[in-house]
Amino acid sequence: MIESGSSVSAWIGLGGNLGNPATALQDALDALARIFGVDLAAVSSVYQSAPVGLSAQPDFLNAVARIDTSLEPVELLEQLLWIETEQGRVRLGERFGPRLIDLDLLLYNETVLQTEGLTLPHPRMLERRFVLEPLAELEGNMGLADGRRLADCLGACSDQRLDKVGSLRFASHCGVS
Repeated sequence: MIESGSSVSAWIGLGGNLGNPATALQDALDALARIFGVDLAAVSSVYQSAPVGLSAQPDFLNAVARIDTSLEPVELLEQLLWIETEQGRVRLGERFGPRLIDLDLLLYNETVLQTEGLTLPHPRMLERRFVLEPLAELEGNMGLADGRRLADCLGACSDQRLDKVGSLRFASHCGVS
């Protein structure tokens, strides 16, 4: 997919609602910046949102990071899962349940992909204001691979509560490409 020596942009959703979610997001962002083949380009504000699906759990903190990467999509996903595991995430219990950290590969350039373990663009991102709002903060009214624009998708989930609550620190070009 990527020519040798080149990189593409990818967008990562960060979220969590157990322990200290602000610290978990910062730790995940720092770990992401240390991955060989990843350069952290931008990060959105941090947003607080009500849980989707299983509502009897604490609110989530969410953000989106844009990276430039020379990793292929599946390699990048493996790194995200490794970060989650290193931070103590255990994948047990109900889907959409509480978690220490959640890292989702939302977009990988304009790639459309469906494998057993990875679907791009992320299959539920267009239904989630906590993904679309921080993505729009970074990219404005960007066009998506299917021809839709972020603003159109945001309008469809404007009834979901979302509050900007803070920011994460990051240094660009932390990773080694």
